[in-house]
Amino acid sequence: MSWSAGQLAKLAGVTVRTLHHYDAIGLLSPSERTRAGYRRYGAGDAERLHRILVYRELGFDLARIAVILDDPDADALSHLRCQHALLEEEVRRLNGMIRGVEALMKAKKTGVNLTPGEMREVFGSFEPGKYAEEAEQRWGNTDAYRESQRRASKYDRKQWLEIRAAAERINRELAAVMASGAAADSAAAMDLAEQHRQHISRWFYECTSEIHIGLGSMYVADPRFAQTYDTIAPGLSGYLRDAIIANAERA
Repeated sequence: MSWSAGQLAKLAGVTVRTLHHYDAIGLLSPSERTRAGYRRYGAGDAERLHRILVYRELGFDLARIAVILDDPDADALSHLRCQHALLEEEVRRLNGMIRGVEALMKAKKTGVNLTPGEMREVFGSFEPGKYAEEAEQRWGNTDAYRESQRRASKYDRKQWLEIRAAAERINRELAAVMASGAAADSAAAMDLAEQHRQHISRWFYECTSEIHIGLGSMYVADPRFAQTYDTIAPGLSGYLRDAIIANAERA
């Protein structure tokens, strides 16, 4: 079986001009010509064109492709193995890009305006966009949610790192107070609960004592929040809730 330049171009999804160019540079010369001098491409030519197009898709320039294809020690199977490995690598790269875009899409729902790399630096394995739809369904109609979205959209990497560092410090100090044996209604624990409330008010929305008590209850009732605190120190979620309640009563 053989094809004219037009037929092969149509099958391969390229232009006739491309085939003529490949012929001119010696990358793909037709194995036959008609008496009138027209190009005819055989099965071997079509297979070589396929390899060329795969390598082109992978970003190789024509000169590099020519060297690869004309390697006397490489047979058709070697080329296929090479292309297979390169395609798998490309799939991994594209999957990484897809995950990055998905992370940005989720982050946009939360108002977080960071690149995927900055997201990993600031939040680690936690994905702020993972529960974005749930948060919007539960609190989307509240002023606190809207204010949080508005503020979060303006923060850069440096500010998010500052937010994280402050929250981690409060949690560490609260865990230390709990470990010392001090009660949740001790002055030290209540002071840290107040810092926790002020941290939310400073960076996200005005956190009243009433709202703070609701958050404290959620930290215990929702296993996802409980795990976040209890990973720092077993029982910390309940201790924080009790300190929040005591602090609200003190106020």
